[in-house]
Amino acid sequence: MKFCKLFLVALTGAVFFVSCNSDDDNAPELPLGAYDNGFLVLNQGNFGSSNSNVSYISNDFATHQNGIFNIVNPTITMGDTGQDIGFNEDLAFIVLNVSNSIQVVNRYTFEHVATINAGLSNPRYIAFANGKGYVTNWGNATVATDDFVAVLDLASYAVTATIPVVEGPERIIEANNILYVAHHGGYGYGNSVSVISTSSNTVTSTIQVADVPNSLDVEDGFLYVLCGGKEAWTNDETTGALYQINLNGNHATTYNFPTGNHPANLVIEDNKIYYTVDSDIFMKTINAELPTQPLFSTTAQGVYGVYSFAVENNKIYVGDAGDYNSNGKVYVYSMTGSMQNQFTVGVIPAGIYFND
Repeated sequence: MKFCKLFLVALTGAVFFVSCNSDDDNAPELPLGAYDNGFLVLNQGNFGSSNSNVSYISNDFATHQNGIFNIVNPTITMGDTGQDIGFNEDLAFIVLNVSNSIQVVNRYTFEHVATINAGLSNPRYIAFANGKGYVTNWGNATVATDDFVAVLDLASYAVTATIPVVEGPERIIEANNILYVAHHGGYGYGNSVSVISTSSNTVTSTIQVADVPNSLDVEDGFLYVLCGGKEAWTNDETTGALYQINLNGNHATTYNFPTGNHPANLVIEDNKIYYTVDSDIFMKTINAELPTQPLFSTTAQGVYGVYSFAVENNKIYVGDAGDYNSNGKVYVYSMTGSMQNQFTVGVIPAGIYFND
């Protein structure tokens, strides 16, 4: 803090006081030093504006800092359109869609380690298996035949191979060194999951699902795939579905949603399945039928549709993009839907990642 010595008359002292406060207000924000024991919010930013960034909120909600990538690395621009963050040991890999790049940082200090900007084309999501990173890529989104999964060397931070896949690879998850890739469809509407062997880096089989698979999870030997279906505005509306797929034989149990319901944001926590439909939060036990009523709604907070979603430590986290142009919000709820905390974060909170 700066100290201003008051002298002359009170008016002059007041001028000096205002001047010193202004200097303090303009001082750069300092890094916290550690960004563990909390969660990160990836803020997508505005398309074409290179204003993506990351917010940090501690588990006890006492500490909150926005723009931590820029604060820790003031000479580096993070990039355009943050899409995903993947953790591998002490590193965080931040996928930037429009920038066609990945920023690698220490996940606990957020100090920059490397930038990967070759071998990627419209990158989407990242997973890790068999000592490598795997990144889904749309390629040219108007071309249906150039989509791939990039294979990332974690020592050199270089893309060393590509695995051709069908159009619109999106979410990717690993189980027992096998990758499962949901084909959301890019600008179209996909309806499949690719199964990739990480020992051969090839697609070994395809699982047919309903339209627009948007989220995946693995629990107790089962792959869960949530499909939103085509929405009414497509003029070809289809129903959503949840698939429970036995990984030993790809046998699936299917739960079909009512017409007009388009679910998203699948999360499995403590043997319960959570998902969203518009502004409502739903919960079902593993083998039960789909619930007919939501656990609670976020409409009281003005949430038009849940943009990002997480369940952790007996709390439910909702990212709200608001008007998609100004800073968004993250709301924290009890498991029964009582709103406990809210935080202003960056533009379009696209993902919530727990960093313990």
